[in-house]
Amino acid sequence: MRFDKGHKFATRDRIIKAASMRFRRDGIAASGIAGVMEDAGLTHGGFYAHFSSKEDLVGQATNAAIEMTNHRLERLTAQDSSWLTQRITHYLSASHRDHPATGCAVAALVAELGRHGAQTRAIFTEKLAAIFAAYAAHLPPETPETLRGEKAIGIFAVMLGGLQLARAVADPDLSNKILDAASQAAHRLAA
Repeated sequence: MRFDKGHKFATRDRIIKAASMRFRRDGIAASGIAGVMEDAGLTHGGFYAHFSSKEDLVGQATNAAIEMTNHRLERLTAQDSSWLTQRITHYLSASHRDHPATGCAVAALVAELGRHGAQTRAIFTEKLAAIFAAYAAHLPPETPETLRGEKAIGIFAVMLGGLQLARAVADPDLSNKILDAASQAAHRLAA
């Protein structure tokens, strides 16, 4: 059976999207190829027509998940001085905490990515550098250029750690307190 010219690309994209959601929801190590393919509505046997290995898929899915997160957040935030404030508020919200499968790929995958190959870590590094640059670009104009990069990294690190801790604890009240404290700290750094 012959498929349209774009069929292979559309199928590959479907697999990447399914993997990015499953990896964020269940973790990379806990996600098998068979489950990812099932999520994409495909059979396990077709995987190697699109990817050389699970590691290849991990790199592509990480890239796609971070891109999807960034595009979604761009739609949610204004392109003015409130961009960073809005980003912090959304990132450290109960809604974001409660939906890791569609949330920040960095928060969901960072603990596992350090154990992956150089190519996957290089993709992650490139995407993380872009996140830092975006945050630095939206700091108040009076922020000295020499501090912009440091502050951007600090803000994102506080947000990331706060979100991960809030997701990890069993006590809902403590989880909310962690989100609030991280949000206050990130807003102070951004001011």
